[in-house]
Amino acid sequence: MRKTKIVATLGPSTSSQEMLARMIEAGVDVIRFNFSHGSAEHYTQAAKSIREISNARQCSVGILCDLQGPKIRIGQFEHGSIKLDKGDQFILDAKCQLGNQARVGLDYKSLPKEVQPGVVLLLDDGRITMLVDQVKASEIYCTVITGGLLSNNKGINKQGGGLAAESLTDKDREDIKTAVAIGADFLAISFPRSAADIHLARQLLIQAGGHAHIVAKIERAEAIEMLEEIIEASDVVMVARGDLGVEVGDALVPSLQKRIIKLARAKNKVTITATQMLESMINSAIPTRAEVSDVANAVLDGTDAVMLSAETASGQYPLEAIAAMDRVCIEAENEQALQMMPTADARRFTKIDESIAMAASYVAEHLPVKAVVALSQSGASVLWLSRSNITAPIYALSPSSETRRRLKLYRGVHTLALNKESVDMRESSVIAEEVLLKKGVLTQGDLILMMSCEHFGKAGNTNTLKAKFIGKE
Repeated sequence: MRKTKIVATLGPSTSSQEMLARMIEAGVDVIRFNFSHGSAEHYTQAAKSIREISNARQCSVGILCDLQGPKIRIGQFEHGSIKLDKGDQFILDAKCQLGNQARVGLDYKSLPKEVQPGVVLLLDDGRITMLVDQVKASEIYCTVITGGLLSNNKGINKQGGGLAAESLTDKDREDIKTAVAIGADFLAISFPRSAADIHLARQLLIQAGGHAHIVAKIERAEAIEMLEEIIEASDVVMVARGDLGVEVGDALVPSLQKRIIKLARAKNKVTITATQMLESMINSAIPTRAEVSDVANAVLDGTDAVMLSAETASGQYPLEAIAAMDRVCIEAENEQALQMMPTADARRFTKIDESIAMAASYVAEHLPVKAVVALSQSGASVLWLSRSNITAPIYALSPSSETRRRLKLYRGVHTLALNKESVDMRESSVIAEEVLLKKGVLTQGDLILMMSCEHFGKAGNTNTLKAKFIGKE
């Protein structure tokens, strides 16, 4: 059973009811809505379809709404695109309406105030680079360092970061309301610079009546400097390697990925590794060997989830990409049992549910345990358990559909519905066994560990660990 979770992006290739069903059947755990594209009406209908399909199949599928954030882009050209060569002179002009071979407009009008001579600007994800020679009012005079085809609305990054665009735009604020209306389980914040951006997003989410977990996308150079506080403020951390690689340089991305995942896991946060994981599968039915190694290394780094973007949104082979991700994750998990966290002897526990989870991990590694079963209302104890170095499968049983959908992102956790809201510990144990036997995941006589609380139904009160054989007192 695959432990690492798969996030797949919705798009033209996968928007139909049939494709959504096939994605879910293929093993997608969370479906991402990219709010840079599409309308509120489109995503409202898609969310409704996902809920209907997952309910019919009696499975949980999370929805992640990804805010666009501040897109710093050029404007449009008169003929759609131009060809730039090394050494060409070119002007980025905040007042230009329609671009030509000599200049192009800017959607981000403040850019001339934020750059100086000597700064390197990277356009179209770094495919084109320009050196700033001088700045005059609304005009930025540049010399092309690396040329290529430049077309409408391509993004701009400043090498080393430092642009002052706010993380949450007016569009993002409206999109947060949409995310709440459709019942999003996760809300991703693009280009946060500090914990303040995460706190503001959470405040706006709560004001709109939402309870989604906040995902901090690490994609700015400034975010690396404030990494620890951003992780502390968020629920989930995404290693967004695209813009991050443009700002800090591609050579730093692998080491930063490992650093971000390690720090996030140490702070009991969930992680997603994203961007260009199986990029060639947009147009190819099989991945490259380099992409296979990339996915496997993310799994070995300890990421909770790996993400598909254009591969499923607009690619020709979305189902093949999901299948490839699935088999690579499984093989990587089989290769090495990870030491995700320090051993119990090296840690100090401050919470009862954390101590229970760590005890379960320790016992599971010393007895022939078939599974660890967590009865959970909020999922807090399951998060502790998923951070541990445990090889036995983790089954999280919860009466809350919201909790089950959020748990779909936790590494190694499989969710099942528990249909009673609040029962005593003995009764909850019997019901849990019945569910596990009915689903066929365990058999009579299997040794399990069960985590629960004396009065199941109250969030954050896990205080009991019990070892027992299925079907026996």
